[in-house]
Amino acid sequence: MEQTLDFSAHKRVQRRAAISRTVFYYVGVTLLAVVMLYPVAWLVSSSLKPADEIWGSVTSLIPSAPRFENYAEGWQGFGGITFQIFFGNSFLHAGVGTIFTVVSSALVAYGFGRVKFRGSGIWFSIMLMTLMLPSQILMIPQYIIFNELGWINTFLPLLIPRLGGDVFFIFMIVQFIRGIPIELDEAALIDGCGKVGIFHRIILPQIVPALVTAAIFSFYWTWEDFLGPLVYLQNPELYTVALALRAYTDVGSINNWGAVFAMLTLSLVPVILIFVFFQRYLVEGIATTGLKG
Repeated sequence: MEQTLDFSAHKRVQRRAAISRTVFYYVGVTLLAVVMLYPVAWLVSSSLKPADEIWGSVTSLIPSAPRFENYAEGWQGFGGITFQIFFGNSFLHAGVGTIFTVVSSALVAYGFGRVKFRGSGIWFSIMLMTLMLPSQILMIPQYIIFNELGWINTFLPLLIPRLGGDVFFIFMIVQFIRGIPIELDEAALIDGCGKVGIFHRIILPQIVPALVTAAIFSFYWTWEDFLGPLVYLQNPELYTVALALRAYTDVGSINNWGAVFAMLTLSLVPVILIFVFFQRYLVEGIATTGLKG
């Protein structure tokens, strides 16, 4: 009888400890989420406030009178160029650049992951070593080359180099490809498929999560890129959103901060939508990369 009572008491203690851990976990996660999301909430709230109210009460998230005119005023842009042009430039830069990066990275990764050639290990190691090179080191020689080609003030310096792929994405897709059983390739060879057929029919359908993951990260990094457009784009009509937002604010004059924050809020919409609709592929791609089949 005493053993039964001790066992019941032990169960109650374990249950209380489990409840305490659960409560502590959710409280901690909630506080962390509030800390992370507060800047975004403040940005959205400020985009609806009058200019004098934005800095007057920085802790308040509720505008006294929502001012949707900030979005209309911000959309007008500057110098007769609306943000419709800037968003179109950003979608061109991020969209075409992402397609170039993902397609070329997949082809290069297939070569390293499945095609046997002399010195493949050495070339793969050299490629990985380029990850340690800061992008600032390459900026001056690249600018000189593109200037000689007459590509300055065009999108070509921002897009053409992406046809070589991205080292990080190549490595990620290679790890994914190595997790696909080699027997599938051998069976396709017996059926008469060549290297191109194997890639198109066997490898490509299997690496979709990795490709979507690479596409999401590539779009994110390109959409928020400021230094590349700053170096190569001189005509305001070619500015991306990141560059236009910097040009929209003038430290030497009074700025319409409500309009600035409105355009900042709109600039977050594409990346948020992409994450919401493709997060399943993103998690799957990260979770399965490097696993052996």
